[in-house]
Amino acid sequence: MMVLSARSFVLRRLLLLLLLLLQASPGLGTSPQPRGHLCRTRPTDLVFVVDSSRSVRPVEFEKVKVFLSQVIESLAVGPNATRVGLVNYASTVQQEFPLRAHSSKAALLQAVSRLRPLSTGTMTGLALQFAITKALSDAEGGRSRSPDISKVVIVVTDGRPQDSVRDVSARARAGGIELFAIGVGRVDKATLRQMASEPQDEHVDYVESYSVIEKLSKKFQEAFCVVSDLCATGDHDCEQVCVSSPGSYTCACHEGFTLNSDGKTCNVCSGGGSSSATDLVFLIDGSKSVRPENFELVKKFINQIVDTLDVSDRLAQVGLVQYSSSVRQEFPLGRFNTKKDIKAAVRNMSYMEKGTMTGAALKYLIDNSFTVSSGARPGAQKVGIVFTDGRSQDYINDAARKAKDLGFKMFAVGVGNAVEDELREIASEPVAEHYFYTADFKTINQIGKKLQKKICVEEDPCACESIVKFETKVEELLQALTRKLEVVSKRLSILENRIV
Repeated sequence: MMVLSARSFVLRRLLLLLLLLLQASPGLGTSPQPRGHLCRTRPTDLVFVVDSSRSVRPVEFEKVKVFLSQVIESLAVGPNATRVGLVNYASTVQQEFPLRAHSSKAALLQAVSRLRPLSTGTMTGLALQFAITKALSDAEGGRSRSPDISKVVIVVTDGRPQDSVRDVSARARAGGIELFAIGVGRVDKATLRQMASEPQDEHVDYVESYSVIEKLSKKFQEAFCVVSDLCATGDHDCEQVCVSSPGSYTCACHEGFTLNSDGKTCNVCSGGGSSSATDLVFLIDGSKSVRPENFELVKKFINQIVDTLDVSDRLAQVGLVQYSSSVRQEFPLGRFNTKKDIKAAVRNMSYMEKGTMTGAALKYLIDNSFTVSSGARPGAQKVGIVFTDGRSQDYINDAARKAKDLGFKMFAVGVGNAVEDELREIASEPVAEHYFYTADFKTINQIGKKLQKKICVEEDPCACESIVKFETKVEELLQALTRKLEVVSKRLSILENRIV
């Protein structure tokens, strides 16, 4: 009976909590727009282990230095915050600076700028052994093991090691050291997996060349970020509503307002706009570098955007083209008039593999996809979304320029090894609003959310945002409720144990 009463008490509290969540949440107004990434970094003893063997050319080593500097820029550096050391290796190991050497970000960046490659062999196991036994030691500035201080080693390498890494990596992980492995070019991927901590999809990264390694810096900036509720602490500049996210925040507006382009102030909606016709064609990279499991994520990305469209013969029509070494039309504009049919066709799309002929795909878009014979409607807004994960094997500039000259609204979405110069060439003006990049296929859904608003078929921005605002609202409520329920569940368990 006492346990039953306790449960009733908690259930009443839970209902009250739901009411409070609904009252405290912002009205179904404008979808939040991303603001600056602000966060604290957990105190960490961080050691970079950098391969500068003869296979790493001087210009490539400069790219590594840019990557190191970008990660350091995001850290809270200091004796009581994050300490950074760096080990340079080839056939021999050279400690460039220990953890105790630099207590400011500026000093660290200067030290990184002075790095020079050693240009001999590749003794990765020896370098790891040095990092674990020497670079992280008390004598070099490492702090005593504590739950409040992380021990992290980031290895950057581009070749097959001339010694073993398996045993030394296992000892490091067993000792509580978190290992990240970054491979470039012809690196032995099995070696990366032998070094890295679990889960490996979060601790192993690969890029095709040093020219794109700096794209990984964002991942590590986020990896070292400690969750900080900036809305609760008031560290934001939102005019109406602040929505907290891990280490960052977004601004939103109350119902009847729309968010201005500055991402923080709100404007009164004009109300009641009319609808316009949009012909939207997805141009999807199906090359072998995408890999089957990631191609499934791309299909989900497409359907995520389709879900926000008002599909009909009057409003939004959708077409789909896949390309690799050749170009294949999956279905033309107007073939399907319901979201259900479009999404089913996307799910049934088979993976082409082979090469990356983005230029040929853009030419196909111009010559075929947006023609009347392929279902395009005169007077309808023409929108193209190009999705790619690598460098094009043909020339894209002429076709990209022609698409924009014809008035097509072009969005460029790049993942992994996509070349940012090519994405910018494809994107419409202003480029910053039409070009998106992420290092990891697992995060393309975040790009999908940004695109939802930009390709909305409603002319009135307030009406446009009504398409996506309910999904955003529900997601925020569920996240908040999940956190609260975890707390309630723990307290209920404690209460039951005490009663019994």
